[in-house]
Amino acid sequence: MKRETDIKERILALLRHPKYRPLDKKELARGLGFRGEEGREVKQALRELEQAGEIARIRKNRYILPEEADLLAGRLQIHPAGYGFLTRENGETGDIFISAENTGTAMNGDRVVARITRDADYARARSGSNRAEGRVIRILERAHDTIVGTLQQSRNFYYVVPDDPRLVHDVYVHPRPLPDAARAPQPNDKVVVRLEAWESRHVNPEGEIIELLGRASDAGVDMLSIIRKHNLPVQFPELVLGQADEIPETVDPDRFPEREDLRGRFILTIDPDDARDFDDAIHVERLSGGEWELGVHIADVSAYVAPGSALDREALRRGNSVYLADRVIPMLPERLSNGVCSLNPSVVRLTYSVFIRFTKNGAARSARFARTMIESARRLTYKEAYAILQKSPNDELGRRLHTAWNLASILRRRRFAHGALDLDFPEVKVVIDRETGKPLRLEKIENDESHQLIEEFMLAANEAVASELKNRLVPTIYRVHENPEPERLAEFREFVLSYGFQVGDLTHRKELQRLLESFRGKPEEQAMKIGLLKSLKRARYATQPLGHYGLAKNNYTHFTSPIRRYADLVVHRTLDHASQKKASRRNQADLMRVAEHISTTERVAAEAELESVKIKKLEFLQQQLTAKKPQSFRAVVLEVRNYGLLVELPDVLLTGLIHVSSLSGEFYRFDAARHQLIGRRSQRILAVGDILEVVVARVDSFKQQADFALAENVVATRRARRSR
Repeated sequence: MKRETDIKERILALLRHPKYRPLDKKELARGLGFRGEEGREVKQALRELEQAGEIARIRKNRYILPEEADLLAGRLQIHPAGYGFLTRENGETGDIFISAENTGTAMNGDRVVARITRDADYARARSGSNRAEGRVIRILERAHDTIVGTLQQSRNFYYVVPDDPRLVHDVYVHPRPLPDAARAPQPNDKVVVRLEAWESRHVNPEGEIIELLGRASDAGVDMLSIIRKHNLPVQFPELVLGQADEIPETVDPDRFPEREDLRGRFILTIDPDDARDFDDAIHVERLSGGEWELGVHIADVSAYVAPGSALDREALRRGNSVYLADRVIPMLPERLSNGVCSLNPSVVRLTYSVFIRFTKNGAARSARFARTMIESARRLTYKEAYAILQKSPNDELGRRLHTAWNLASILRRRRFAHGALDLDFPEVKVVIDRETGKPLRLEKIENDESHQLIEEFMLAANEAVASELKNRLVPTIYRVHENPEPERLAEFREFVLSYGFQVGDLTHRKELQRLLESFRGKPEEQAMKIGLLKSLKRARYATQPLGHYGLAKNNYTHFTSPIRRYADLVVHRTLDHASQKKASRRNQADLMRVAEHISTTERVAAEAELESVKIKKLEFLQQQLTAKKPQSFRAVVLEVRNYGLLVELPDVLLTGLIHVSSLSGEFYRFDAARHQLIGRRSQRILAVGDILEVVVARVDSFKQQADFALAENVVATRRARRSR
């Protein structure tokens, strides 16, 4: 390892020399004085340095430092329209715009090297944009070697249309019988394709079908496609299941005399209706003098999952649980996640507890951490907790829940007074028939007091743990959300102004808070919040406490969900060993790799979850097309364009288009200056913020899009048909 590092450092030193001229592999080896076997070590070091983006290869396979030729490495994100953005890997801010013709054969998610063709100053002078532009010159690493899509047939060939709209090219294939399939793939089948080397953008990529998932319309194939597309692990290895089976299903209190016994405390859990794993419980006490004590008790997964064990390695590989619309892909086997680690009521469970004392005004005075055991007194759903909070307390459960809300409301007000951003979104859950997999109905879940109560207590526990570990200089994994780039906030400001809102300097947090408050309850609220989120950086895991911009916290980590997040399991372990002041460099390097890995698995899980819900929503809308009495929906106009209205359905949380051609009975002209459609005869105005009643007009499962029509137009058309 030391020799490899020495070779890499010598290569970099040579490339940094003022008199260096670009050399190839052999010339570099000779220049460094290496021969024979040593020359092969140089080639390996060059490959690793290039893969890491520290050096770049140019024409005739010669090597240079990237900055010497305006080159940079990064991850490419492709838009369905074909263009993309390159996220830098060298710590610099500012994405690079890559036009469709300059992406080459790179696909969404690939690590690539790009050459800057227009810097930010040139782009600003030319078009007013703050983004530099570039061209992909080399692919360092493919994001995926397989794709999932639908097999189609033309007159002369077969091709697969990728499920991911960001993969803009169809893939040519030659369907053949598969060893494990009952039949050969046919048109309209969902298939998995292994991609072959793609050398030229002027011809479509080619691949080989390696798995037949079933007919695209068959029950369960849609979710299976998402699982394969994102390479989500479904089955646990036998060794992992074997280790899980060795863990007792119950907890014998006598075996843990060293733990603090909290079985006499009135402790409860509050979770969604359909939750099966309960990893957090709470209790709140009002103390003399008006102070408060909050106890947050988290399932002690680290008591069962030893570092380096098969269970631990598999949990790290998965990174987190994945919650698809119709199933959960857990991080831990069910024996742990739904069994001995789940804080079910009236059974003894091992926990890691945080006890926080607050002043009467909600300021944290002290925090204590302990290995404990609890016996939850009650398991409440959010709906049950909300119902109790809406009436006066008449029993111990009611009194304790109201006491808890009194503290939570103080903490919530204090958090926003300190600059936290209100970025909560309502959620629409798709209720699915477990036997058929068909969506039955949509349920909107609001962020009411029962959700806010748990949220505030989990935030307080996470912050207390992060502060403790930081103060003790213990290496761990933090949850970070870095400050946004001023340029991105300026772009969002222009977006807000186009909707007619008054807005000042958004680099000032108070102005951003004021703006969010001005959106509240407005038809444009959802669109504005989504626009802001796109302007902010993505939260991630890191080994340095870089702070959390959205929560306005200097120290923050994840501690409260170790059943479903590996980050929390790591934090439990580091908190348990907080007495050690320093950690080895190797441990720090390991933590950095873990943080990067689980940041990636989190993004993959989020994409899969959102896609699964969207597919089921579109399937529900598809059912409305064939229903005898189709459901109508409220729609808010987000944008007005010359070809129609871009609308959002607040009760579905889905956007779609009302095409101008569906606005029957009237001809509408587009007023570009005012962003309006105006009826020529009636002078009716359709503008941003209008609330309309719509019905489903068309669902495109390939593009994952829906079109709508005004309900009044549909009714009028039906009446006209009946009269004729």
